[in-house]
Amino acid sequence: MSTAGTQPSSADAALIARLRSGEQDAIAELYDRYSSLVYSVALRVLADSSAAEDVLQEVFMQLWRHPASFDARRGNLGPWLAVIARHRAIDVLRKRRPQTDVEEVVIAIDADLEGKAERARAAEKVRASLHTMPEAQRKALEMAFFEGMTHTEIAAQTGEPLGTVKTRIRAALVALRRAVNV
Repeated sequence: MSTAGTQPSSADAALIARLRSGEQDAIAELYDRYSSLVYSVALRVLADSSAAEDVLQEVFMQLWRHPASFDARRGNLGPWLAVIARHRAIDVLRKRRPQTDVEEVVIAIDADLEGKAERARAAEKVRASLHTMPEAQRKALEMAFFEGMTHTEIAAQTGEPLGTVKTRIRAALVALRRAVNV
């Protein structure tokens, strides 16, 4: 990984100033400095290297076209680019919308599970817990994790208060954790 986090913000500000004046080598330096950060954020969200590369390209094209959108007085460039990458990756996920039923999704519970039998038992516990939880909790959980919706979007779609949506999702996650750890 690059030394993006250790670069002084004044160096970033100087590169952005050069970028604003149209110097193409400034974007190349910024790309060399931050591309691995942007790519890794996108890859972590998308779990798809091709889609992460597309997000990487979009983020740097946005920076090239609109360098004034970054304000060095408000923070450092690395974290700003990471947030932009995360938002773009989430947008890509939302456009995908899952094509599978919740019954067909296998959830990895713990990295140290041994063998297919244990994983199958854990997945069955999750499915059983999903069937026994209240409809409102299950639906909120599905909207958040399988449809990629934010808590605010869920509240708007269901007409429920934001706090209620957050509480339902938290309660559903606690119930799933209990079911798996039994």
